Parts: sequence; C-alpha cells; structure tokens
Amino acid sequence: MTQQCLSSLNDIAVDEAREQALATCAKALAHPARIRLLRILTVSDSCLGSDLVEQLGLAQSTVSEHLRILREAGFIHAEVQHPRTCFSLNTEAVAQFRTLLDYL
Repeated sequence: MTQQCLSSLNDIAVDEAREQALATCAKALAHPARIRLLRILTVSDSCLGSDLVEQLGLAQSTVSEHLRILREAGFIHAEVQHPRTCFSLNTEAVAQFRTLLDYL
C-alpha cells in the first residue's frame, strides 16, 4: 500500500490562533515537574506552595518557577493568603487544552 504525499496545502484548514494557543499551552506543559504539579492539583482541591515543594522534592525556587509558568499559561490559580499561597487547578483551562488537541 503506497501513500500519496500531500501536493498542496490548499486543502488544509489553518487556524493560526488555535495553533498559537496550542503551542503556548504545550510549551507551558513541556517539563515533567509541571506535569506532576498538574497531577497533584488534579487529585486535590488545592495545595499550599510549601506542600508542593515537599511533594516534588525540588528546590523551592524551582517549584516557584514552574508554578509561575503554569499560572501565566492559565492552568492554575494562585490565591495569596499571606504569608502563604494556595494553588488550585483551573479545570476550564485544562478542558480548553483538550479541545485544542482535537485541532491536530
């Protein structure tokens, strides 16, 4: 069975906004520690930053950087309750990412 190569891109629907959104989300998820953070937040309602540091076994500054990236991408919420910050999963953002994957 031989497959034909694509000879023209005219038949492919291109949605640059979706492509950009998918790439941005994928970049935010492109580290195993960030995937683990999302898994932890999936099974718990919310976690303190210090608890997440303990769970990951990474330096506090490293975990903070991963949390910042996930927060900026919209995957998590951060509620500051001085002197602590409580993190929770943004389920709407996760659902939107799943929808973006269907674009592929």
